[in-house]
Amino acid sequence: MELTVEQHPAATLIRVHATRIDAPTALQFKEDMRKLTGRDQGRFILDLRQVDFIDSSGLGAVVASMKQLRPGQTLELAALQPIVDKVFRLTRMDTIFTIHGDADQALAADPV
Repeated sequence: MELTVEQHPAATLIRVHATRIDAPTALQFKEDMRKLTGRDQGRFILDLRQVDFIDSSGLGAVVASMKQLRPGQTLELAALQPIVDKVFRLTRMDTIFTIHGDADQALAADPV
C-alpha cells in the first residue's frame, strides 16, 4: 500500500493508493499513518478515493490513526466510495469523523 502526502495551506492531504484496507494491510497502514502524522501539525485529510473495500481491521486502523494524533491535530476523511461509506455509517464512525465528498471540498472546508 502506498500513501502519498501533499502539503496545502489548509491541511496535509494523505492519499491512499490501494483498493483495499483490510487485515493484510491494516498494520502497515497504521504504521505509515503514525509516521506521516508525527511530523506535522494541524489538519490531516485522508483521501480514500481509490479504496473500494474496508473490513473491520481496516476500519480499526483508520480509528487507531485518529487516536494516535497529538493535541491540535485532526483527521478528516474524503471521497469515500459507496461500500466504504456504508461501513462507516453502519458502525456509526460517521459520527466520529468529519467526512467530505472529495479532497477539494475537504481542503476548502473550515477546520473542524
